[in-house]
Amino acid sequence: MTDPRRWYVVQTYSGQEDSVKKDIERRIESMGMQNLIFKVLIPEETVLEKKVNTKGEEETIEKIKKIFPGYVFVETIITDESWHVIRNTPQVTGFLGSSGGRTKPVPIPQDEMTQILLHIGAIEKPTFKYEIGEVVEIINGPWAGLKGEVVTYDNQKETVIVKIEMFGRATPTEFNFTDIKEK
Repeated sequence: MTDPRRWYVVQTYSGQEDSVKKDIERRIESMGMQNLIFKVLIPEETVLEKKVNTKGEEETIEKIKKIFPGYVFVETIITDESWHVIRNTPQVTGFLGSSGGRTKPVPIPQDEMTQILLHIGAIEKPTFKYEIGEVVEIINGPWAGLKGEVVTYDNQKETVIVKIEMFGRATPTEFNFTDIKEK
């Protein structure tokens, strides 16, 4: 069964993102919505700014900057209840991707949300945990159940080449990291 949780973008008045986040978190707690609304996030990054101080000297200052001003990201299962709790939070103007009139919003595609979470450091990019030459089992796709030897891998693309036996010959085949496990 797939996880029904999805990330949605909530529009707020500009500059009110922090108070909206706190209000949504308070409402989750007070209304017992922990089983429907899971995470509330404001993507931020640290930037370095050069300024001239009162003595005329240049100094570098670290500043936290919101990547998407006016937006708060919420991981939730959209139901009438969860939609109502989030939508009726003070200073929330609506959901991105919802045309109003109580229509359900459109979730952020998972690959886009993964890139945002990687960028802000909320998750880490997986690294390959097997050795070249190690025998692994394919667990997803048409080759599920077959075993093969790791030939090479690419941490950037999160892919691995495994030599599997097909039609009586060893055939190098590309898989995602998530498609294999240790034999």
